[in-house]
Amino acid sequence: MQGCEGSVLLNSTKGNAAEKDAKPNHTLDAFDVIDDIKAALEKECPGKVSCADILAIAARDAVSLATKVVTKGEWSKDGNLYEVETGRQDGRVSSAKEAVKNLPDSFDGIRKLIKRFASKNLSLKDLAVLSGAHAIGKSHCPSIAKRLRNFTAHHDSDPTLDGAYADRLRRRCRSPGDRTTELEMVPGSSETFDAAYYGLVAKRRGLFHSDEALLRNDVTRGLVLRYRDSEKAFLRDFGESMVNMGRVAVLAGSQGEIRKRCAFVN
Repeated sequence: MQGCEGSVLLNSTKGNAAEKDAKPNHTLDAFDVIDDIKAALEKECPGKVSCADILAIAARDAVSLATKVVTKGEWSKDGNLYEVETGRQDGRVSSAKEAVKNLPDSFDGIRKLIKRFASKNLSLKDLAVLSGAHAIGKSHCPSIAKRLRNFTAHHDSDPTLDGAYADRLRRRCRSPGDRTTELEMVPGSSETFDAAYYGLVAKRRGLFHSDEALLRNDVTRGLVLRYRDSEKAFLRDFGESMVNMGRVAVLAGSQGEIRKRCAFVN
């Protein structure tokens, strides 16, 4: 992971495994949507809009469309959850090894999460609020297998996971290697962007160990409880933290390029 310069969009080559093929990114999807947007923009204004900017704007739009207060017209006049800064260049390097090294892992504890975020100049608040992106989407059994069985040498489950919820997940994931069964990050609400995720985390029902880890630090725990009780505060802070993340390792001028096709360097 280089930064906010579209490296995750590049395809692997014969001599290089790219970010999109790194294990933490195996559930990423919709690359074709970004490719279609890029193709349309290149027809209208060739060489003007980077893939990095397209990705940042598309992420904002997807989240906004999944947020009820936005779709009901209760959030902002333009229908967006937050404004996206633009002007990024596209990077020319993409490494699966680097992605594995830098991306948060579903089994990370709070100390490792804090270290990962701090390395990108992101705060404890950014950590807590950006974890709320887990309100949308699904995962698969290998991401939580260790939490359900063999968490320690005694073949037990993760004691930080609610017992009844662990039993339910074990019934869904009968095989640790099951990559077919889909697990909603927020059961019954995985296509809606709201603060329901924090209610689950507070009940020790976050799907990942890294979700539960937010309760292991006074600051992040306080934010979990705050967002559980105030969706408005979460949505406001989420926009601010997305802008912060969008400033990480941005390329400008001759540092990068504006790709003609997002999956390939020029």
